[in-house]
Amino acid sequence: MLCSLSRLDNEKISSIESAEKKIGKTLLAFSCRDLAPANLTEEELSLIKETEKKLGVVLVAVKS
Repeated sequence: MLCSLSRLDNEKISSIESAEKKIGKTLLAFSCRDLAPANLTEEELSLIKETEKKLGVVLVAVKS
């Protein structure tokens, strides 16, 4: 399972903002998908790590 920040329409954003105001806390919305990790060769893993370092992000390889 892989979760990432949700893409929300204005109505959902408004609902979340309303809840935030009521509780005085910041809320983050995540959506999860059932994805399987890809099997990688050492060469592929090395390339992914290099790309992550260059871009300052975390990459996840999944089966398509």
